[in-house]
Amino acid sequence: MNTLTRDEINKIMDIRFSEDIHNKLKSAKVGIAGLGGLGSNIAAMLARSGVGNLHIVDFDKVDLSNLNRQNYYIDHLGMYKTQAAAKILKSINPYLNITYETTKIDENNAPDIFKDIDFICEAFDNAENKAMLINTLLTTYKDKKIVSGSGMAGYGSSNLIKTTKKMKNLYICGDGVSDINDGMGLMSPRVSICAGHQANMVIRLILGENEV
Repeated sequence: MNTLTRDEINKIMDIRFSEDIHNKLKSAKVGIAGLGGLGSNIAAMLARSGVGNLHIVDFDKVDLSNLNRQNYYIDHLGMYKTQAAAKILKSINPYLNITYETTKIDENNAPDIFKDIDFICEAFDNAENKAMLINTLLTTYKDKKIVSGSGMAGYGSSNLIKTTKKMKNLYICGDGVSDINDGMGLMSPRVSICAGHQANMVIRLILGENEV
């Protein structure tokens, strides 16, 4: 049973970072589109880092094939990923402000889903869906920051995964090359490394660091 108060958690965060950094993180609003290997891990990393407001979106349920790289456990099998992720995130920080939508994102609903979000992590599996979300949000909004993942399949060198600034408000994390369609599966280490790049870039953007 949780016995920690909000003040106790905030005090630890202030000691770990600094009051100024903590205040920026806990007031930030981050959206995560897709809760698979990238999104589920990004969400947990941001929650642990003190980001105070997360809006997570996915339509799928947790199945056994997800457990080799996604931040879920046997107990979550059959649950919607939004509900399972929210439960996990609340176990990290019970005072986290987390909202979720169990829906499939498309070009028609994406602008409304993320209208109140400052920073968005694109964490889809499909290249067409990635392009759709990026193009839709960059066309609709001029100030929102998007951090996307591209290329983290297989077990190649970790050092090939990097963060690149592609446009004013678009950052791409990954090796940009590896693809599961080339016969390479998705494995936890490289997927988690890419998720870490995305989470770290979001934190940098929250704190005003716009360059990679």
